[in-house]
Amino acid sequence: MLGNYILKRCLQLIPLLIAISIVIFVIIQLPPGDYLTTYIIQQEASGLEVNQSNIVLLTKQYGLDKPVYMQYFYWIRNIITKGDFGRSFQWSVPVSQLLSERLPATIGISLLSLIVTWGIAIPIGIYSATHQYSVFDYVFQFIGFIGLAVPGFLLAIISVYFLFTLTGVSLTGLHSAAFLNAPWSWAKVVDMLPRLGLVVFIIGLSQTAGMIRQMRAMLLDELQKQYVITARAKGLKEKKLLWKYPIRMAVNPMISTIGWTLPGLISGEMIVSIILSMPTMGPIVRRAMITQDMYLAGSFLLIVSCLTVIGTLISDILLAIVDPRIRFGGVAE
Repeated sequence: MLGNYILKRCLQLIPLLIAISIVIFVIIQLPPGDYLTTYIIQQEASGLEVNQSNIVLLTKQYGLDKPVYMQYFYWIRNIITKGDFGRSFQWSVPVSQLLSERLPATIGISLLSLIVTWGIAIPIGIYSATHQYSVFDYVFQFIGFIGLAVPGFLLAIISVYFLFTLTGVSLTGLHSAAFLNAPWSWAKVVDMLPRLGLVVFIIGLSQTAGMIRQMRAMLLDELQKQYVITARAKGLKEKKLLWKYPIRMAVNPMISTIGWTLPGLISGEMIVSIILSMPTMGPIVRRAMITQDMYLAGSFLLIVSCLTVIGTLISDILLAIVDPRIRFGGVAE
């Protein structure tokens, strides 16, 4: 039953992914002009002569003289058949090369942030719900409000400033200057850990704050339901009662948010990484948006959208496993 459900959901994703790719390609085509238009304006603003023969050559090379639907067809065909995402106009290298260099770090930092977020939010949410209106409950709620209110980029600026003021060390970049071009070693890993920890902390804070409140609210709602009251009346131990029923039910909404949590973390990572000078996708995607580097920007948006779809699929499967009330297709077993 589970295998059939997974197969059915995967088949449903194919037309969805095609539609997403079309929308993304249309969006990156919406701004007036293209990369070459921006390039010509920049050259003229700098007082440099624009070589028209080079412009014609680049136009034919990137297919910018063809209709938009043909450009999309070539782009998506090459991605599916060759894994070729096109060529970055700005960097003059294949987009796949930039993705292979920076995307693993981006996803790695985001996954670490997600693990830390869940590892902190779930226990604190459980404690707050089971110790409602206690001192620590108020403390955690206060921290949650701060985490929701303070944007990640502002927290990054404040953190870097205070750390530099107190220690004289700037924790920007993934490595310090001494280890920037050095081969990998234990010393380089130790040098990287505080910088990586700072990024994970900043990215995960707002997500953690929201999840604490969500977990607390859902568990409080479950604890007031009749089955919990009945189980307590029958003498079921509190610890066993909590973990067997209410917590499992309260975690379900958090599982269902996997589809948008991971892309949200990646988006947050983009802004924070620009401020902290991290070698991730953030800085180059920002530059790609400004210069209309369509293949680089479009490829990144496509990957983030695919992560959203895949995350939704994973959350659906996990919900079906965790919650025994869920029946696929409305058919009871």
